[in-house]
Amino acid sequence: MQGPRGLRMPSSASTPSPRAPLRTAATSIDWVPDLGAQIGSLDWWRGVATCTALCVATWALAPGIKPLVGAVPPPLAGAEWDEARAQGITAIGQGAATGRRMAANDLVAPLTEAPERPTVTLSATLGEGDRLDRVLMRAGVGRADANAAATMVAQAVPLDSIAAGTRIALTLGRRPDRTVARPLEALDLRARFDLGLALMRTAGGLAMHRKPIAIDATPLRIQGLVGSSLYRSMRAAGVPAKAVESYIKALATRLSIGRDVRAADSFDLIIERQRAATGETQIGELLFAGIDQGRRKVQLVRFGPDGAESERERDGAGASRTDGWFDANGQTERRAVSGLPVSGRITSSFGLRVHPLLRFTRMHKGLDIGAPYGTPIHAMTDGVVAFAGRTGGYGNFVKLTHGGGMASGYGHMSRIAVSSGTRVRQGQVIGYVGSTGLSTGPHLHWEVWKNGTAINPRAVSFAGVAQLSGASLRAFKAKVATLLAVRPGG
Repeated sequence: MQGPRGLRMPSSASTPSPRAPLRTAATSIDWVPDLGAQIGSLDWWRGVATCTALCVATWALAPGIKPLVGAVPPPLAGAEWDEARAQGITAIGQGAATGRRMAANDLVAPLTEAPERPTVTLSATLGEGDRLDRVLMRAGVGRADANAAATMVAQAVPLDSIAAGTRIALTLGRRPDRTVARPLEALDLRARFDLGLALMRTAGGLAMHRKPIAIDATPLRIQGLVGSSLYRSMRAAGVPAKAVESYIKALATRLSIGRDVRAADSFDLIIERQRAATGETQIGELLFAGIDQGRRKVQLVRFGPDGAESERERDGAGASRTDGWFDANGQTERRAVSGLPVSGRITSSFGLRVHPLLRFTRMHKGLDIGAPYGTPIHAMTDGVVAFAGRTGGYGNFVKLTHGGGMASGYGHMSRIAVSSGTRVRQGQVIGYVGSTGLSTGPHLHWEVWKNGTAINPRAVSFAGVAQLSGASLRAFKAKVATLLAVRPGG
């Protein structure tokens, strides 16, 4: 740098600071060495000294621990303690009470026993297979009042017809002492869907009051598209599961649900329904099952002896043929419940075979169906039991006559469930699989005869057609017209 007189001045940047060496030495020292490494070295001891110094400085600068002195209320005793305990939140087992109460004084006289309530209101539920008088006695009603109440209710409705789960509202009155049951003051129950009953105690004893309930018995009609799943579409439309099952079973007698029903088809069904004025709804049986496939329309109506007092057409066996599902023309087709009378597999077919026990060739006049011991055996169609008992190599044997020269036999049963001379219905259990008679194991021997000659059971179609006529047909037509007049959702 040149001065005013041309002299060079020393540069300040080149002048070293006197503290620079100390700053350099301080930055080169590791003040916080790892005390877990190089134990015993100079750096380690310096780290221990630093840590010790920091701890001593912290202890020296700490204000210390001094207890805080606060005011402690004096403990409560006597009447003050009783009053505070009554207002405190404590477990009942430790003497808590609710509300404010004053401590007892000299004017309070202790009671020998707590007084009872003048009346007690409670409810009871009628269980499955239970009796009304027993329910009342378990609720605290005396035997005389319980029997009297049950007798009065039985005058209005049969006691067995009261549905399980019915709620019974009771009011019990004051009793003279604790050794006797409380008298029944009032009773209220829903004896029937359309009838309520109330019992009240009067000066002359219990009196019953009937409370009729208005009922709308208009059936419920639901329609919709089958879509991707008939079951799911019907459930989504609000059809109860039980009605869906009945609908599918009814249609299965006329078409194949899996093969013939398409997504574009429309289902139509009518269900029994009762609506009470009190708001309850009761759903009953399926009355009408229909499906519209465009090219084909199936309409089935449930009809039987309960639907109309009419003549009963009977087949040769005398079994009724006028109950079940009929189409709109009054015709029905009765089919077997399955291809075999028992759930199992065919172990021996109809025809010549070597007998497994006798060891010679002979005609096998039926089918052997292997099944576990005790499996139910069903009648393939309606008939009359011509014989039920033990006979020769068949063991326990049942023979049914079906009319038209047809008969069937079921052998080797473990147990027979029918008796001679009784009528059986299609699908009814007539016995159970066993191994009685000439048998090598549990199975059913099934024979079918036509005019006394054994024929192959697999070649027989267990189906029949019944046609209504006369008064039955007129009653049926009237029922069909009434059902079809029901509006969907009405």
